[in-house]
Amino acid sequence: MNMPTECLFRDDSYLKQCNARVLAITEHGGIVLDRTVFYASSGGQPGDSGALANIDGIRVPIETAVYIDTAKTEIAHVPAPGAPTLEVGDSVTALIDWEKRYGRMRVHTALHLLSAALPYAVTGGSVGESEGRLDFDIPDAGLDKDAIATKLAEMVAADATVTARWISDEELIANPGLVKTMSVKPPMGTGRVRLIEIAALDLQPCGGTHVRTTGEIGNVRVTQIEKKGKLNRRVRIALV
Repeated sequence: MNMPTECLFRDDSYLKQCNARVLAITEHGGIVLDRTVFYASSGGQPGDSGALANIDGIRVPIETAVYIDTAKTEIAHVPAPGAPTLEVGDSVTALIDWEKRYGRMRVHTALHLLSAALPYAVTGGSVGESEGRLDFDIPDAGLDKDAIATKLAEMVAADATVTARWISDEELIANPGLVKTMSVKPPMGTGRVRLIEIAALDLQPCGGTHVRTTGEIGNVRVTQIEKKGKLNRRVRIALV
């Protein structure tokens, strides 16, 4: 389709709405906009839900947002079944379900702290509104829930600043240690890769949405540590 979407959420995770124009309707009914605040499902974080409203008052409920190209530059907004239709060229206001998004921002940032507390290769993960998990490749596991929770609490209490910046594909290739995830590779091919830095605590490629400081995460509990294989340990956390 080659109609890149301006992904406003990458520069400001706190935007709740934006004005946009319908560029295309996919064969499956997905609505492609020229710009959006909707995060598209990626890296273990689900796509945002919400609505698109046009100037005539028609409101289209959106169940999720997904990428429709491998370079992750085009986003389709997936309407709920039976939703009203929009036309190419329509002007709309895109509005996300903020409560759900903000919960995921807090959890996602907490998972970055978890990956700093446990410096092992990450083999999988999932971001929810109030809980999340990471899978670690740990050869000789002896993980202690209370010890991990204490580390997380210290990092949250530090109220460290969370910022995003961009580096080139070449810079990432030259610094492979930045990539912690074995199962999900950072999207490359557009010439640049987004890094999320938690001051003095963590630095890694990530396209997800995050809070501005670790203090916004609030209290975090380590709810479960599961043995998923000889080398795989799943650590689950929840916001309290």
